[in-house]
Amino acid sequence: MRVGILGCGYVGLELARQLRGDHDVVGVRRSPDGIDAIEATGATAIRADVTDSDGLASVPDVDALVFAASSGGRGAAAAERVYVEGLRTAIEAFGSRQSPPERLVYTSSTGVYGDHDGAFVDEDTPLDPTTEKTQILVTAERIARELAPEYGIDGGVARFAGLYGPDRYRLERYLEGPVTEGYLNMIHRKDAAGIVRFMIESTDNELLVAVDDEPVDKWTFADWLADECGVDSPPKRTKAERLDDEGLSEAARRRILTSKRCSNDRVRKLGYNFQYPTYREGYRAAIDAYCGTN
Repeated sequence: MRVGILGCGYVGLELARQLRGDHDVVGVRRSPDGIDAIEATGATAIRADVTDSDGLASVPDVDALVFAASSGGRGAAAAERVYVEGLRTAIEAFGSRQSPPERLVYTSSTGVYGDHDGAFVDEDTPLDPTTEKTQILVTAERIARELAPEYGIDGGVARFAGLYGPDRYRLERYLEGPVTEGYLNMIHRKDAAGIVRFMIESTDNELLVAVDDEPVDKWTFADWLADECGVDSPPKRTKAERLDDEGLSEAARRRILTSKRCSNDRVRKLGYNFQYPTYREGYRAAIDAYCGTN
C-alpha cells in the first residue's frame, strides 16, 4: 500500500517511520528542512503546499491519504487556510484522479469538545467548540467525513489529545511552575501515529479519539513528575488565580475554563495496543534524561 502524508511533521514523521518497511510512504512538506526530515525516515519526500492543487499534482497516486498539516500555532486565519481550504483542496485534487485514495484520515484535536466540567467525553459526545480555532477544526472534520465520500474516499478523523514525546516533554513547565489546576489529556507521539496507522490498516472506523488510558489532574501530574525527578513540588495556582491575570488573552482564558476527560474506550475495544498507556511510561525517557544531567 502506498500512503501519502500531507504535512509530514511531528506526528507524520513518526508515522512514516512506523510505516516504512511495510508500505511505500510519500511525505509532503513546504520547507527544505521539512524535506530533509522526511528523507531521513526513508520515505519519499515531495515539497508542496496543501493549499496548492498544482503543487499536489506532483504527489503520486496513493491508496491512503493522511492529512496532518499544521497551521504552526498561528491564528484563526492561518488555521482556516490550512485545515479548511487545504483539506478541501487535497480531497478535490486526489479525489478527481483516475485512481483516488481509498482512505483519508484527518488529524483533528480533542479541543472540539469544549467544556464538560471535568466529565468524560468520547466519540459520541456532542461537540461544543469554544474558540474560533476549534470551530474551524469542527468544520474541517465535517469536510473530511462528508466531502471525501463524494469522491469515493472513506473519510476518517483521529482526534488527538495533547501530544508529547521527544522535543515536547516540557518538563521545566511542570517542574518550575506555577501549575494551574485542571485536567491533562495526553498521548505520546508514537501512539498518535500508531492510531493513525491502525485506522489505515486495521479498521474502517470513521472516528477515533486518540488519547491514553489516564487523563490526569495537572497538580497530581506535576507532583508525580517532581518526585520522579527528585525535586521539590512546584508552586500551584487555582483557575481563579490564573484568571485574575490582567494580561491573559481571551483564547487562554477559554482554554482554562475548558475542562474534560477524554476516553479511549473505543480504540481499546477495537484492539489497538498502546506503547505508552499512561504518562508514567511515556515520560520515563525524559525523566531519566533529566536525572542523568542534574
